[in-house]
Amino acid sequence: MTPPSPRVSVSPHPRPNTTAPVGGPRLVDGRGELSRAVSRALRSGGPPEYAAQSVLKADPWGEDLQLALYLLYELHYRGFDGVDDEREWDPDLLRLRQSLETRFLHALRSDLPGVPHSVEEAFAPLLVEPVDLSGSLSHYLETEGRRWQLREYAALRSLYHLKEADPHAWVIPRLTGRAKAAMVAIEYDEFGAGRPERIHARLFADLMADLGLDAAYGRYLDHAPAPLLATVNLMSLFGLHRALRGALVGHFACVEVTSSPGSRRLAKAMRRCDAGPAAEHFYAEHVEADAVHEQVVRHEVIGGLLADEPALEADIAFGCAATVLLEDRLALHIREAWDQGRSALRSPLPEG
Repeated sequence: MTPPSPRVSVSPHPRPNTTAPVGGPRLVDGRGELSRAVSRALRSGGPPEYAAQSVLKADPWGEDLQLALYLLYELHYRGFDGVDDEREWDPDLLRLRQSLETRFLHALRSDLPGVPHSVEEAFAPLLVEPVDLSGSLSHYLETEGRRWQLREYAALRSLYHLKEADPHAWVIPRLTGRAKAAMVAIEYDEFGAGRPERIHARLFADLMADLGLDAAYGRYLDHAPAPLLATVNLMSLFGLHRALRGALVGHFACVEVTSSPGSRRLAKAMRRCDAGPAAEHFYAEHVEADAVHEQVVRHEVIGGLLADEPALEADIAFGCAATVLLEDRLALHIREAWDQGRSALRSPLPEG
């Protein structure tokens, strides 16, 4: 008879919630052993308890591992309602996070066997609009999307857009000179150029209001499937590790390079479906802004970083390729669900 796997549990006593924030996003239940362990640990103040082999057995793309990572990463953003702020640097949670990140990174590298090693190779395909847009999610929404699909898309993207630019800001202290100055200039625009009502996260909240969605931060976490969680986790993974600063710049550049054409199509989709002025404005704003940002990030951020640290070129290329991989996986998940006439969310939205 095989003995049961030992369970990892280090700290013997729960920690009191002495600095628990009130009014933050709601902590959701887990979707498997690992995410349940994280959720229970955050609620109880104790360490996460899970079988030692669970991380190695977990599907790196699955609901359980991706939600567990998301919950752990969120401690570095706004935390959760009722969860002690001190848990951000809890060694037991960090130990689990490191194991999950190792699985995630290994899966990314394994699924990118032909990953480009140069910036030119990584970005050249993204600089040309494809002739065939049949696989483009933004093109589908522009030409065929219905209002309920726009609402689902916005609910999914809200997990990033309500903290838009935050993960990328972590790279600023890790850059110098030309790259740092250019990155700060772009982030200044993302954060409203000194006007709180122009912060892009606020503009997305206005978009959600137009679509009859709840714009509370993290509101749709329980609805979000693993392919969406992975896209947000990728930014947090790159952002929280100085060793992955090149990959984070590659991710940021990929987003800026591809944003303007997609935003143009999504603005038309919002207009066609009469989603509302704020819904259309969010994407219209990104058409012009990101066209400018694309040039700055490619020539100044990447160019400046490579001038300072040429050895990071392969990491920049990897960050770009990983972003394309996860965005393609998410688009495929959404289209497969919609083509079958069902929701792309884990549970459908209430009607707006």
